[in-house]
Amino acid sequence: MFHHTQAVLFDLDGTLIDSAPDLGAAADKMRTDRGLLSLPLDHYRPMAGAGARGMLGIAFGMTPDHPDFEAMKEEFFVNYENCMTERTRIFDGVVEMIARLVLQGMPWGVVTNKSSRFTDPLTSAMDLFATAGAIVSGNTTPHAKPHPEPLFEAARRLSVDPAHCVYVGDDERDIVAGLAAGMGTVAATYGYLGQQTDISRWNAHLHIDSPMDLLKFLQSA
Repeated sequence: MFHHTQAVLFDLDGTLIDSAPDLGAAADKMRTDRGLLSLPLDHYRPMAGAGARGMLGIAFGMTPDHPDFEAMKEEFFVNYENCMTERTRIFDGVVEMIARLVLQGMPWGVVTNKSSRFTDPLTSAMDLFATAGAIVSGNTTPHAKPHPEPLFEAARRLSVDPAHCVYVGDDERDIVAGLAAGMGTVAATYGYLGQQTDISRWNAHLHIDSPMDLLKFLQSA
């Protein structure tokens, strides 16, 4: 599956960047604005990969079927827009990993379910993404992950056959989408993973505990 890799695609939050502090802060501000006690980041971090749904679930125990969910989601989005580059950082090893891929002439890109409303300004503000050949957001195609279409779109933009792409992510949806697209799939165990997650059930081709592990595996393959 990895012997003929011609491009590497990555999920964004929890795979390349740790955005949990800003996502958590956006939700926590909603609590404190309502006179509720602040929650520690450790409460929010495991569900950061689930975006607004995850953050509102932690902050208020709210699910998408709640009558106020859409209004609360937009309030969360506005809060996040105002702080999304304040605490977000790149995971250790990612800068070196991407630099090595570029040095080797390996095209790379991003496929995220994050809306372009956030993806575009966030990636524009971080030098890491200057060499990305494709950045596909959750609203770039008619479907979001776990549908494979966003991955197909990234492969098209890189002019690489999907069968020669590897997709790296920290959520089960990433692996489901990668498998459906016929790509090599890599589960990043250092990411958010969700709560009570058994990643062995995702059926990813490979698990990595750090970004540099991916390079070691690609080199050995």
